[in-house]
Amino acid sequence: MSRDWRAEVEAALTGALGRLPHYPASPELKRRLRAAWPEPTPSRWTWRRRLRVLVPAVALAALAAVLAPIAWDRLGMRPDRERAERLVAEAVNDHVRVLISAQPLEVKSGGIHQVRPWFTGRLDFAPVVPFEGDAEFPLQGGAVGYFVDRKAAVLVYGHRLHTISLLVFRADGLDWPRRGWTRVGGVEAYAEATRGFNTLLWRRDDLGYALISDVEPAALRALAARLAPGS
Repeated sequence: MSRDWRAEVEAALTGALGRLPHYPASPELKRRLRAAWPEPTPSRWTWRRRLRVLVPAVALAALAAVLAPIAWDRLGMRPDRERAERLVAEAVNDHVRVLISAQPLEVKSGGIHQVRPWFTGRLDFAPVVPFEGDAEFPLQGGAVGYFVDRKAAVLVYGHRLHTISLLVFRADGLDWPRRGWTRVGGVEAYAEATRGFNTLLWRRDDLGYALISDVEPAALRALAARLAPGS
């Protein structure tokens, strides 16, 4: 067979094949072809490119996990603790003034109905004190003091050999803590211990209360429950 004749035959076959109709491969055929030729595994260079992306991402995630608690403390918890610390420090200082004063009481107790009217005209608010004292926590008397920048009613209770100061003041305008409150009696109170004294702070209506002493926390809570009974 000559070379020219062979070329003519190949050209004729190619033309005939080109004129045949074309049909798309069936789904079954495509599935078999995919199974026969699996996807190539990533090359070493592909893994290196992936690592260039993954390593910084993992490092950033680890850094975020470390910094998140610090940010929460500085932006959320620390300012709240500072609010509470300022009020607690003021309450403790006022209690210490009662302890070291030569005459801490301006009116001696003949009962709450004698002490409470004494404050009339001496304060710009009426102190609400529902507990008149009992054998466990006798009311000893009262005086006018200050809490931060405002006048306060100071009532002094006793418990065995301990002195307990109750400060009653206007609550508006003070920067109260937003977290850390616990239920005591009928109110939510903030409890803190500092400089050897236990302190309870709470609000009721438009008045604020601070109860301070070196008694055990349980005894202070018991008195607070009498001062702020549930409804």
